[in-house]
Amino acid sequence: MAVELTVAEKLKELYDLQTIDSKIDEIEVLKGELPMEVSDLEDDIAGLSTRIQRLQVQVKDLEQEAAKHQANIQEAEALIVRYNTQLDNVKNNREYDALTKELEMQNLEIQLSEKKIKAVKKEAENKQETLDATQERLNTKQKELESKKIELEQIIAKTEKEEEKLRKLSEKARKNIEERLIRAYDKIRKSYRNGMAVVTVERNACGGCFNQIPPQLQLEIAMRKKIIACEHCGRILVDDFIADVGEEKKEAQEA
Repeated sequence: MAVELTVAEKLKELYDLQTIDSKIDEIEVLKGELPMEVSDLEDDIAGLSTRIQRLQVQVKDLEQEAAKHQANIQEAEALIVRYNTQLDNVKNNREYDALTKELEMQNLEIQLSEKKIKAVKKEAENKQETLDATQERLNTKQKELESKKIELEQIIAKTEKEEEKLRKLSEKARKNIEERLIRAYDKIRKSYRNGMAVVTVERNACGGCFNQIPPQLQLEIAMRKKIIACEHCGRILVDDFIADVGEEKKEAQEA
């Protein structure tokens, strides 16, 4: 059967956990926004790559469309040559009129195809410009990603072992603390950017929000008979003795 910890022991365990988690927080601060920036850049690159593929297909389709219209022109020109040859051998006005209409139709077909080619080429040029600009953006993003990854990898290389050790210590410390206190601790940590849930009394004030603590309450904190939270910020308050014991334990763990 597990031995029930005293309030002083519970406070010491909580302070030890806070000390360990604060070290982990320091490493996360060192990494800064790099992990998120790397993830965002990877998303941007994936989006730009998809857009480039789509633009490449569109440019290719427009080139094929222009080639089709060019083929229509060549076909019409061949028919014009053929009809002009036939005009030299017409036998009556009806044949002449029929050939003349065919020539007019083929000339109109050439004009229409030339107009379409011009429009398609203009659209293809615009698409190509967009493609080139997108490719340039992609190249810039890739260089930025490479730089950010190198920076992040360097930080991880320096802190990986220490962070792994600290996370194991944090997990171990949590096992010594009852679930109710862990839930309260985690809730308070999430409430503040600095992640401080357990703080010492410093210069008669809360070490978290710096509001003054009445002398009577300071005396109760020093007695370590119950867990006391700051009435202003809700952080768990401990006295210097608990902090000193926690520091000694931390130094022993790091030795």
